[in-house]
Amino acid sequence: ALTTAAFERLTLETSLRQALARDELVLYYQPQYSLKTGKLIGTEALIRWQHPVMGLVVPAKFIPLAEESSLIEQIGEWVLTKACTQMQRWQAAGAELEHIAVNVSGLQFQRGDIVATLAKTLKQTGLEPQLLEIEITEGVIMQKTERSIAVLDNIKQLGVKIAVDDFGTGDANLVHYSQMDADVIKLDKYFIDKIVSDNCVPKIVRGLTAFALAMDLEIIAAGVEAECQVKVLKELGVQMAQGWYFSKSLKIESFINFYNENQ
Repeated sequence: ALTTAAFERLTLETSLRQALARDELVLYYQPQYSLKTGKLIGTEALIRWQHPVMGLVVPAKFIPLAEESSLIEQIGEWVLTKACTQMQRWQAAGAELEHIAVNVSGLQFQRGDIVATLAKTLKQTGLEPQLLEIEITEGVIMQKTERSIAVLDNIKQLGVKIAVDDFGTGDANLVHYSQMDADVIKLDKYFIDKIVSDNCVPKIVRGLTAFALAMDLEIIAAGVEAECQVKVLKELGVQMAQGWYFSKSLKIESFINFYNENQ
């Protein structure tokens, strides 16, 4: 069994090394909405691997492997370049989108080369930095707090927005948030799943929303799947949301059609 697992892993790693050259990696786009206006205001770019045999492979299957095999820098740069190029095209075409969000790997962030990659990508694509939003999980930021805050400061100096993902489930404290100068906090899906069924969760979310407001942070809910969840989130003052209630993640052609239909 161990031999079989090792062989499968080696095969997958070899395929992943070839994926970039073969143009098998693709971006899907998850619409993000303002809960106040009901308007489509942005999108999150999500990487997928269109494998010729396995079909569509989600990031959880290959990103850990990419991190372990040192492929994450190449893949991370590809995602940023692709997302920024697409956003620049939308801007040139007159699309009214406020931002495009891109997830950054924990390993890529901790190594610190993300700042240079961002600067290079923005220069190459010509995208205005405030239109790019980098998502980093709360847990990653807390691994090496002082160094992480320094990296975040350098990202902010570029003019890029920062979103803290998985908010409310990590080890961060209020002091850390006062130092990291983020722009957006993203409520973990755990809270959204229980926001209707668990009486304690709305109280927690209300507190998190009040904290975000006091810190001049925007707040977005991830994984929204039902109208009843949207209703409660609005009542609690959450500003933005994304999830299957609004739309699943879409390939570029489908997202363009979706955008046109929602204007």
